[in-house]
Amino acid sequence: MKPWAILPVKEMAGAKQRLVPLLSPEERVALMQVMLRDVMAALSAAQGLTGIALVTLDPWARALAQQYGARIITEGAREGHTGAVTATASVLRSEGVAAILTLPGDIPAVKTPEVEALIAAASAAPAFIIAPAHDEQGSNAILLSPPDAVKLRFGEDSYFPHLAAARAAGIAPQILRLPGIAMDIDHPADIARFARIPEAEGTQTLAWLTQNGILRRLA
Repeated sequence: MKPWAILPVKEMAGAKQRLVPLLSPEERVALMQVMLRDVMAALSAAQGLTGIALVTLDPWARALAQQYGARIITEGAREGHTGAVTATASVLRSEGVAAILTLPGDIPAVKTPEVEALIAAASAAPAFIIAPAHDEQGSNAILLSPPDAVKLRFGEDSYFPHLAAARAAGIAPQILRLPGIAMDIDHPADIARFARIPEAEGTQTLAWLTQNGILRRLA
């Protein structure tokens, strides 16, 4: 199966509020933008995706989608991460799409082989493949076939509830622990942790953090 990737992107104003102690409003927007560039680069190079859909009303994100030839969907864009994914999954399912792969925009260490590993793990429907966050709190990537096979609910404590929801739907969840996808950036400590992992090397995000002296603030 060749899934559609779904990438919800909130409007940039007020992005990453939990980084307020470390970054200015302008820096938080710039960080969100550079992280999205890394995620889009990994997705666009992946073999096996039918397409990429950005769920957003943000002008900058819409321009980024156009650069990569991605589809822009506005349904659910202001309904939070769960609402955006659910609305887009419904749209795609109505168009005959058999599988979706959803990821957030704040996992800049994601690598193309990790995306391809998630796709390869889905050999037959129904399927539920999940890549958790490094702390096993968040659900950083989910591949789902069919797109509405499991009721999704994202948040800081979504990983184990998602496993339970899959089992309740009669699907044995597959768990892939992928270090790049696992490293989401929400708190200042996450930036320090991100900078230490091998997967961060070569990312635009690490270059931005270094060039703007963000890592020195954490020292």
